Amino acid sequence: MTILVFGSTGQVSTELHTLLPEAVFLGREAADLTDPAGCAAAIAAHQPEAVINAAAYTAVDRAEEEEATAALVNGEAPGAMARACAELGIPFVHISTDYVFDGGGETPFAPDHPTAPLGAYGRTKLMGEEAVRAAGGTHAILRTSWVFSSHGGNFVKTMLRLGAERDRLTIVADQIGGPTPARAIAEACVSIADQLARDPAKTGTYHFSGAPDVSWADFARAIFETAKINCAVEDIPSSAYSTPAKRPANSRMDCTATEATFGIHQPDWRAGVKETIEELRA
Repeated sequence: MTILVFGSTGQVSTELHTLLPEAVFLGREAADLTDPAGCAAAIAAHQPEAVINAAAYTAVDRAEEEEATAALVNGEAPGAMARACAELGIPFVHISTDYVFDGGGETPFAPDHPTAPLGAYGRTKLMGEEAVRAAGGTHAILRTSWVFSSHGGNFVKTMLRLGAERDRLTIVADQIGGPTPARAIAEACVSIADQLARDPAKTGTYHFSGAPDVSWADFARAIFETAKINCAVEDIPSSAYSTPAKRPANSRMDCTATEATFGIHQPDWRAGVKETIEELRA
């Protein structure tokens, strides 16, 4: 299957490079996501058999000031991609986020739970989801959370750096979610694209996050334990760590539909942390 991937240097797209060495990857220089029509034209020009959108505006705090740009990248561009894919009759896999929910309660969010984003990033990602569905083609929207890998910027790499520099850190303990290895997301995207090509009836919105659910503070403790770093973690509430954008307190996601439909199991993030640390040390 010939796959076209939007994104070239992000965490998931970097992992896709390894999984799909023969795929076509379009970075910013080849496909500017602030130009939705250009993204659609790229799909028409390459004539792939499937498209994976692993590119996004992910600066959650900066999006509060740059919502118009985030809306182009996260909202309008995926819609243009999905329409181009619908015209070609090929599957489109689009990565979304837990930020489309309000983070209320303690129950894992099912794919059909009402959305209510807390900030600009979540609003623009929700725009993208709605545009993809409206295109009417074969698609999968894959919501994920707390992505990490040995590439780019992420919580695991930040903790490894800070833990080596300090003997104590204060970490938010009242936000709960599932850390997700980027490699597992990439593998899921490839499997979903392949299955959609053979069975378009699997079109829909799905969740995919690591297990078990954990707080940021306990996630940090696990990272330090795995890396054998002696750094104490002090729990703090979100109110003690002010950010321009509000984060969801509950990022738990119900992934049962993903497993039932595609046979894709939730990854154990603890194994992913170990692999990430080994890759960084190598």
